[in-house]
Amino acid sequence: MAEELEGCSVSCKLSLDDLQTICRRERLHCKPLRVNKHNIDDYEVEYLCDYKKSKEQESYLVKWKGYPESSNTWEPRKNLKCRKLMTQFHEDMEHELRQKKRRTTCPKRLDKDVAWTLVQKAKLRKRLQCWEADLNKTRNHPGRIFVLNEVDLDGPPRDFTYITNYKVGEGIVLNEMAVGCECKDCFSDPVGGCCPGASLHRLAYSDKGQVRVRAGEPIYECNARCSCGPDCSNRLVQKGIQFDLCIFKTGNGRGWGVRALQHIKKNTFVMEYVGEIITSDEAEKRGHLYDRQGATYLFDLDYVEDVYTVDAANHGNISHFVNHSCNPNLQVYNVFIDNLDERLPRIALFSTRSIRAGEELTFDYKMQSINTDWILANTHFTHLFPLSHVACDIFR
Repeated sequence: MAEELEGCSVSCKLSLDDLQTICRRERLHCKPLRVNKHNIDDYEVEYLCDYKKSKEQESYLVKWKGYPESSNTWEPRKNLKCRKLMTQFHEDMEHELRQKKRRTTCPKRLDKDVAWTLVQKAKLRKRLQCWEADLNKTRNHPGRIFVLNEVDLDGPPRDFTYITNYKVGEGIVLNEMAVGCECKDCFSDPVGGCCPGASLHRLAYSDKGQVRVRAGEPIYECNARCSCGPDCSNRLVQKGIQFDLCIFKTGNGRGWGVRALQHIKKNTFVMEYVGEIITSDEAEKRGHLYDRQGATYLFDLDYVEDVYTVDAANHGNISHFVNHSCNPNLQVYNVFIDNLDERLPRIALFSTRSIRAGEELTFDYKMQSINTDWILANTHFTHLFPLSHVACDIFR
């Protein structure tokens, strides 16, 4: 039996930090975990719970990582080596005292309601940090995801799973692209017009990676059957999000939003709208339920036929949190890569103008199609809200 198990291993359900805490609690030395006689009595501060000040010193009530709240202890400031946590605690304390219209200078003792709020904020910050870590483990793109809530005590959304590609619903088949280009350099020397040439369309991107076709015109990227490599200039959307983005709680009642953390140039790919692909009949059923709930995330894919819909309510990516605006800085484009079914385009969001670092990202939920002599595209949201309520105050 032992021979059959040779070389087998299983992942530990505890993190390295948790294992270190257990070693210290049980007074065990462990070289791989770097717990020895010199640091076995070093304990990590999880967060600060309370504050008091006397003539002699300032003290903090400490929640120790890996220990229950019943083990919390008061510690003088000189014993603590968690400058970042202390700075955050004082910022939270001053904000809460200001909200309650009390003196913002450090009091001798905090009222119970203030201390309770500070603990809830600390716990919320830990939950959001865990969610942020999970999001970044799931992402398959260079751009990092950050999470911030400095407005209220709302934590990560419930019943939401972060995905990076379409989740295909029951009875739906994605057909792989049957052909690919034979170009060595798709931008400078395209063979037969490259992939867009097969459909009589020019390359959608400039040499700087900015979209140069009109909104509503389809984009055909090189696919898995093409001869060109991953650095091809006609592979843009498939490379994923390139910018650091932040999911943040808005301060004016609009729920969660998304802001850019880096400067984004005009006509630059920002993100895809990802969710579960369902039939329009199923979308109609879900739409009635979502309407009663007050908001939904249904996006019709009716580029050539109104057959399929993307539902990002419970499965989606960061676009799930992007808010509506009548003056948006993102525009939707239909993109085809490895799927030849024109009823199932990928939905890419490009910047309509230069976007500053720190600026919120938005797009128009009730986008109007761009009609031309050759475009049949008419992509839009449906069931987001009753038509009579569609206005610039639509928020998620």
